[in-house]
Parts: sequence; structure tokens; C-alpha cells
Amino acid sequence: MSAERRGRRAPGPRRAFAILALLAAGAALASPVVVEDTRGQRLELPGPAQRIVTLAPHFVENLIAIGALGQIVGTVDVIDPPPEAAGLPSIGGHDSLSAEAILSRQPDLVLGWLSGNSAALLQQLEALGLPLFLEEPRALEDIAAGLRRLGRLSGHVVRAEQVAEAFERRRARLAEDHAGRAPVKVFYQIWHEPLQTLNGEHVVSDLIRLCGGVNVFADALPLAPQVGVEAVLAAAPEVILASGQSVSAPPALLHWRRWTGLPAVQGGHLYAIRPDWMLRYTPRMLDAAEQLCELLERAR
Repeated sequence: MSAERRGRRAPGPRRAFAILALLAAGAALASPVVVEDTRGQRLELPGPAQRIVTLAPHFVENLIAIGALGQIVGTVDVIDPPPEAAGLPSIGGHDSLSAEAILSRQPDLVLGWLSGNSAALLQQLEALGLPLFLEEPRALEDIAAGLRRLGRLSGHVVRAEQVAEAFERRRARLAEDHAGRAPVKVFYQIWHEPLQTLNGEHVVSDLIRLCGGVNVFADALPLAPQVGVEAVLAAAPEVILASGQSVSAPPALLHWRRWTGLPAVQGGHLYAIRPDWMLRYTPRMLDAAEQLCELLERAR
């Protein structure tokens, strides 16, 4: 029998089994992925996304955490990105995102932030038929749920589950450690001109609650309402927080010192917490929680 004919003979049982196993594995990898986003919108992909564009910084960090860095083909510019994200292709700044830049990356999945991205841009992307997944965490448990959804969307289910479970365990420990503490009234200043805060529906309020604090503007509307100085004085917060790179009060907080009757001023409780910890929906929010709990304990 010639070499050519020998090369064409049917595979033996072991080789046939190996081929079937590889085909089965390939079929499993290509199984449809169905995930529901924050809006309740059902997104179906033919398989785990391999070309992901992210429209918010927290998606980048969370994809890195679950092992999907290599699938990111475009991301919004970030002021303080994690080192692993260096060199990722940019699609522009937060205020300059365009459908054209996103399309140029040929994504099979676009991850958007419901309240942080332009509604017009998101509608345009949907009209173009791009697979769009929108997220809007409102509580710390939503971060763990978001990690699990990203795991399914990117094909990193096992690692995502590990990261989510570690987050949930750490959160539970913090909740247990600070249960029953005396409440502390907190004003979180997200911006100073105009004066702006976050209401009780925002994840930051969940951080404050975790540490036994009370957001003095929990009932305000909308999600990030503007408030007046008079309203802050009337609320009489015992702690005033802002975003900053150190615990010491940044210049944006120092103007409160003129109101010496404020409990937060009387006690010297004007503090800052890193914005990439406090305002980014990633496991690092619990780094902010640990620092916040310490600050509220000082106020007690």
C-alpha cells in the first residue's frame, strides 16, 4: 500500500475519540451566551465575545480581574488606568466618544454605562446593530453580579466566580465588623462648582451604609443632585467627604471651614478618598469602604 493510501485510511478508535473530544470542546466554546443587562434587556451572543470595546473605566478593571484583558480591543481614555491597561487602543475621551471610533475597532461586544455614557451615543450604537450591554450598579452586591455577567460574556466564568465570591466575602466581613455602630451623618461632595452630591440610590450610599453612616441627601433627586450651601448647613453632617488622592482635605473641601457651626468642621472631619476607589464599580470599592469605615470611626 502506498504512503498516500496509508495517509487516507480511517483513524483508529483513540484518534477518532480525540477528534470528537476536540469538536465537542469547540462546540461548547461556541455555545450561545445569553445575559440580561441592567435594563432587563436580553443580549444573545453566538459565543463568548473576543473583541470587546469598553465605554467606562470600571469595565476595563473588571475584565482584567477576571482574565479577559486580551479581549479588549478599545477603551475610553482613563485618567488613572491600572498598569495592565497600558497600551490598550483608545477610542477617545469620555466627552468625545463617537460611534465611528467604536465601529473602527470591529467589536463583537460593547460595554456601556447607563448613566455615565451619552444616551444619544448608546441609542446610535443600538441603531447600528452593535451588541450592546449596559450596566448601572446601584449597590455593592451589583458589582459581584456584574463580574459574573462579564465572566459569561467573555468566557471566563470560573475566574469571574472566584473574584465575585472573594468580593462578597470581604463585603460580608466589613458589614459584620461595623454592624450596630452609632450612625454618623455624612455629606459626600462629588463636585464643588456647582455643589453636587449623590443620592441614596448610588453605590456610594451603600458604602456609607456599610460603615454605619447616613447619607444626608439620600432622598434627593436625581441620582447626582445639585444642592445649596444652605441645604448642607441645615443637614448638619458630622463628616464631609470628597474625592482626592489623600485623606487630608483637598482644596475643594476647605471652603467649609468658614462655617464653624457645622459638626464636621467642629470635629475636623473633612476627608477625601481616592476617586478610583470610591467611584469606580470594581472590587476596589471595598478599599474605599475600609478607609471610609475608619474615618467614620474617628467621627464617633
